[in-house]
This record gives sequence, structure tokens and C-alpha cells, in this order.
Amino acid sequence: MLLNISVLLICIILAFLYIKIAEKFNIVDKPNHRSSHSIPTIRGGGILFYFAILIYFIYSKFQYPFFFIGTTIIALVSYIDDLISLSSKLRLVFQAIAIFLVLYQITIIGNLSELLLFLFFIIGIGFINIYNFMDGINGITGFYSLSVLLGFFALNFQNQIIDNQLLVFLVIAIIVFGYFNFRKKARFFAGDIGSISIAMILFFLVVLFYVKLQAPVLVLLFLVYGTDAVLTLIYRKIIGENITEAHRCHVYQKLTDVKKWSHLKISLYYGLIQVLINVLVYYTYQLEIYLQWIVVTAVILISLLSYVLIFKLFNKISND
Repeated sequence: MLLNISVLLICIILAFLYIKIAEKFNIVDKPNHRSSHSIPTIRGGGILFYFAILIYFIYSKFQYPFFFIGTTIIALVSYIDDLISLSSKLRLVFQAIAIFLVLYQITIIGNLSELLLFLFFIIGIGFINIYNFMDGINGITGFYSLSVLLGFFALNFQNQIIDNQLLVFLVIAIIVFGYFNFRKKARFFAGDIGSISIAMILFFLVVLFYVKLQAPVLVLLFLVYGTDAVLTLIYRKIIGENITEAHRCHVYQKLTDVKKWSHLKISLYYGLIQVLINVLVYYTYQLEIYLQWIVVTAVILISLLSYVLIFKLFNKISND
């Protein structure tokens, strides 16, 4: 308990310190016609997620060194990108290096075939970028990441795959971040350093848990984000948009623009829906593999159909 209180105090101090530094050096996100905010807001508050990993690395006496190095690389590059906007090709190079290091760490812990290593390498690069794309309104990265971590908590409680303190430190960092971000007018945003760093951490967790449990149903731990992000990318590609440019096509953005829902209401719903899916994962991850694939297929098909129906409804409302 004393350890967790100490981490909480450290995160609070770091948050206030970062606000002072960001204000001094004008590290702010200025709104434009694509933005979901209307006033300049400090960028990069998600640096707290990286500090949670740093604190754990020291506390654990340098456990998971390649994972830590990979996360450090991607956090540094992402923060530089927050400041000066790096080219997508340069970002991709460092993302590839970071993902490789994370996967190398997992091969040390458990068995990972060359085929799976290649597949996870490709998936990992896409995953961290998708997680970054979804960070567009107040609260969504924090609420959703908390919901996913709850799923890992439940699985870890039963299987003891990873030191629980790693998960606890992350939750503490997200809660402190949330104090400044889970509000109508956020004090700061996660920035690329926040969304990509937490994505790296969650990617490490899901691959590690998959290697240990051999449970394909774990893919559903990211169903809500995955459905919105992937299908929106496909939609934008079909209509000929540049998928690397900012846009307002995600369902959560449609809920903001068309239905006029508040950011926190949308973020809370995204998180709660994922929690319900986590319950399904918890009760099915020990089934036979073929049964898990049936569950995965059925749930994904329902999710895809729901997305299409909701998207068509919003487009109809917008046209009317």
C-alpha cells in the first residue's frame, strides 16, 4: 500500500511539474477545424504513462529490459513528434525498432515461432498507430485503457503471468492523468507520447498473455477500438481520402458532431462496452481453441454489423 501511495504522489508531482514546463515552453495543441477542442490545450500529458513504466523498471530491479528500451525509444520519438512533427517514414522506422525489441523480450520469456513473430511485428506497428488515431476526445484514451487493463487484471489474478505491480502502476498513472483530462475542458491531452506509449504497453501485455495462455479470444480485449479504427480506415480509403491526414469520420467523432454527446459520455460508453466484452473473454479463454475462434468470429461479425448500421444512420442524419 505504501508503495502504491508513493507512486501516486510521484505521478501527481510529475503532472504538475509537466504543466509548468509545458506552459513555459508553449507545448500546446492549438485547435483547428478538425479538432474536437476549441481552446489551446497542453499536449503530452500522457508522458505519465511512460513514467509509470520507468518507475516499475527501477522498482523491479530492471525486469523486462528490452521491453523498457523499446518503450523508451517510442516514447522519446513520439514526444519529439508532439513538438516538431516528424515525417511518417522516420516515425515508422523507430516504431519498427521498438516493436522488434518488445517481441524479442517476449521470445525470451516464452516460445514465439518465427511465423508468429513476423505476424505480431506487422500487427504491432498497426496496433500502436490505430491506438494513436483513436485519441481524439477528452477521456477516451484513459477510460478505454483502464477498461482493457481491468481485463488483464482479471486474467492475471487467475494465472499470475506478470507482476501485478506493473498493472497497478499503470492504473495509478492513468488515474492521475484522468484528473487533468477527464473533464469538459481538459487541462492537458495525452499527445502521441501518451497514446503510443500506452499502446506499446498494452501490445506487450496482450502478446505475452497470448503466448502464455494460447487463447485467441484475447484479441477481443481491443474490439471496440479495433472496430472503429479499422473500419473507419477502410471507409476513408474507399472514398479516396488520405488516411494519414486528420479527419472526423470515427464513430466517436460522429457522436460528438451529430448527436452532440459530451466527450466524457462517449469515452465512458466506449470503456463500459469494452468491459462487458472483457467479461466474455474471461469466461471463454479456457475453452477449446475451435470454440474460442467461434466466439471471436461471432463477436467480430456482430461488431462489424453494428458499426455499419450506426455509421449509415449518422450519414443519413448528416445528409438530412
